[in-house]
Amino acid sequence: VQLQASGGGLVQAGGSVRLSCAASGRTFSNYAMGWFRQAPGKERDFVSSISWGAYSTLYADSVKGRFTISRDNAKNTVYLQMNSLKPEDTAVYYCAAGSYGSSWRQYNYWGQGTQVTVSS
Repeated sequence: VQLQASGGGLVQAGGSVRLSCAASGRTFSNYAMGWFRQAPGKERDFVSSISWGAYSTLYADSVKGRFTISRDNAKNTVYLQMNSLKPEDTAVYYCAAGSYGSSWRQYNYWGQGTQVTVSS
């Protein structure tokens, strides 16, 4: 699976951004999809995951209630709607395909990342 993330940019605190991740190659609907993020000097952290049929979603506590993950299997795309953004959300955001869950080890395929910068 090849993954291409997009939608990042510079946004003010309190604003919103929607990330997209387009998949190609293997059957997209066979995989759970996840979003992770990595801030400078920090480890890659789990953000959210969605099961292959969108029946289940999982969020990190730090984004719960502010971020929403969704997917459109007809378009081979997963989305991350990010609302009420905070400066601490600044990071490179990566999408990944694999097994449903919060560990990076559960994901076999990774996109290139898209930068989100939240100014205060």
